[in-house]
Amino acid sequence: MHDTRTFKAVTPTFTALTGASIYQGVMPGIHGDAAYAIEVPGNWNGQLIMYAHGYAGDGPNLIVQAPALRAYWLSLGYAWAASSYSANYYDVQAGVEDTNALANAFPTLTSRARPTKTLIMGVSMGGHVAGAAVEKETAQTAKNKVAYAASMPVCGVMDEEYEFQWLGDYTLAAAQLAGLGPKTFPQGTDTYAKLLPDILAALFTSTTDPVWQENATQGAKLREIARNLTGGPRPVFELGFRLGYWQKAVLGTGGADGTITGILPRNIYGNATTSYRWTSGSAPTAAEAAFNAGILRVTPDQNPNPARSDRVRDLPRVNGEISVPVLTMHTTGDFYVPFKHEQLYRAAVNAAGNGDRLVQRAIRAAGHCEFTAAELVEGFTDLVKWEAGGAKPAGDDVTTPAVLADPNYGCAFTRGTRTGVDACPAN
Repeated sequence: MHDTRTFKAVTPTFTALTGASIYQGVMPGIHGDAAYAIEVPGNWNGQLIMYAHGYAGDGPNLIVQAPALRAYWLSLGYAWAASSYSANYYDVQAGVEDTNALANAFPTLTSRARPTKTLIMGVSMGGHVAGAAVEKETAQTAKNKVAYAASMPVCGVMDEEYEFQWLGDYTLAAAQLAGLGPKTFPQGTDTYAKLLPDILAALFTSTTDPVWQENATQGAKLREIARNLTGGPRPVFELGFRLGYWQKAVLGTGGADGTITGILPRNIYGNATTSYRWTSGSAPTAAEAAFNAGILRVTPDQNPNPARSDRVRDLPRVNGEISVPVLTMHTTGDFYVPFKHEQLYRAAVNAAGNGDRLVQRAIRAAGHCEFTAAELVEGFTDLVKWEAGGAKPAGDDVTTPAVLADPNYGCAFTRGTRTGVDACPAN
């Protein structure tokens, strides 16, 4: 399906910041043309940062997004470049291949020397791009190969299967708790959409943005199921759960067929072994057992995300097989790309024997990618000092339940207090 979609690369119209030169246009990508922008400061330090943007929807226009750290990078002498990718939808394959192609084209497009180092930073889906870009499998299979010196995925999809497991689990559980669970898979997005108002009415007393309120019965069960599925007890989870914007983003994926809207050839979603729990005892209650017995069970198709010989997979793998420094950041309340991504990534990196190459930081915020400039600057600064031979920077333990459950978890690297989030103790 995805191979038949057509897109239009829109040439950017950024104005160069003072003292910098900008290059923008259209170049060939993995699925067709991709737009690009490159900006080089007058005092260029010889290094290039590739910026990978997040999910841009399913529209026809391919747009380059400028990084939040643009001015900061230029002030330090870094050049930056960003691709629109040659496709929209959740196409991380295009994100990796087209970002790499642009990095390789830097000397040709700017008439400058090849960078002495190339780093990558990505946000949300772009975090998936940045994580996959430094994987061993990508180095072996990518059509366009780049040896990045370091990677900074923030609010990223760090386990490519879990993200779609989560979206499928949450929407199924919500419908089942409302008494409107499907009996067959896929249910179909149109059928699900017609039921969604009644599902919400059974679970929430208010769905008026920005903050929703779950009811004390089925809604409270849904909240606890979500807490357990997204990483366990931790600060700011509840505010993240109640943010209507992100609830709608997650609930809007219901009824899907598991192909990630045609990115994959077959269904990747399965919940055959998932235990949905809203209590914390060692064993499920009778009500939980009945719920688990009644919910629709789905088995993924065989080999839904096959390896390819000509490029990275349709859904590039994040296996933890990294050989360069990686620093991640994630908000604890992220409901769209949950904090559990960091737990799964840590497990994968450790299992591959690369634990010393990963630093992770928890930020006390409810929204997806809700970072302050100070948090991003600090993370980037610490990463590049580390990559250049400095000491490994400090990070957070993202896996120990008792650590995460502490009311002050995430205070070490949170800079600034958000509305509705408890302030950290004064030092």
